[in-house]
Amino acid sequence: MQIRRLFSLSTVSLALVAQLAVVPAWAREGVDVPRQQSGFTRLVSAEQVEQAATAQYQQMATEARNQNALLPDNHPQVVRLRAIAKRIIPYSLEWNRRANQWQWQVMVLNSKELNAFCMPGGKIAFYTGILDQLQLTDDEAAMVMGHEIAHALREHARERMGKTSATKLGASLISGLLGLGSVGDSLLNMGGQLLTLKFSRENETEADLVGMELAARAGYDPRAGISLWKKMAAANKGAPPQWLSTHPASDTRIQDMEEALPQVMPLYERAAKPDRRYDAPKKTGAAHLSQEPLAYWGVAQ
Repeated sequence: MQIRRLFSLSTVSLALVAQLAVVPAWAREGVDVPRQQSGFTRLVSAEQVEQAATAQYQQMATEARNQNALLPDNHPQVVRLRAIAKRIIPYSLEWNRRANQWQWQVMVLNSKELNAFCMPGGKIAFYTGILDQLQLTDDEAAMVMGHEIAHALREHARERMGKTSATKLGASLISGLLGLGSVGDSLLNMGGQLLTLKFSRENETEADLVGMELAARAGYDPRAGISLWKKMAAANKGAPPQWLSTHPASDTRIQDMEEALPQVMPLYERAAKPDRRYDAPKKTGAAHLSQEPLAYWGVAQ
């Protein structure tokens, strides 16, 4: 009888363990994105990737400044984007512990390209083309920024470079990337790769969803992601913009974002909203859903 009871208790215990095992280890409010990242990230040092990004970013800023293409700190668009970044960045720490150590920067480059990016280490850049040609609202600009920051937080560039190292460049280059070979050459090669990397469909979906959550928590309407991609699709008629060449748009993409709205709208509704808006200060954050033409920074009211 004693043995039978013990066996019965053990069976119950195992059943409980089995039930607990299926409970997500990362139960949280927000988008459903797996916490675990690709093992390929381990093939490349995070420190070296971030160091390479910083060097490449500084080089870009210097070249732009020499060509009078770097907008000054007091330019309204720079002020606007830095204000948006200031609201988003605090919510990034949950997604990547290293983000607390990053020296975040935001610059705006005067170029007709429809482009924006965030390099590893929090190095953000917007081109005036994406701001002006798409007439981005603050909410849409926050969605672009959130998306790009998400790529950096999820270390998609590091993952992609790890895959490249493993499949194409061989063990010697991997050793270099890990600091066992020529570090200088490795950093130079990495810096060149950072601006040309193309992310996988899975990476893009993660960046869309995490970006939506970041923007929502910062007080920007996540529904702007839908209007943003509709604008991008319209701009894609003819030659595709550079941003679309590495960020493929599709009906599936928009559908994924629409399905995620119930997860992020409560975050947005509870979030403190920006004290100042740079697109339509007299309208709500959901103004982009109206048929009324939006006021836009730089356009006479």
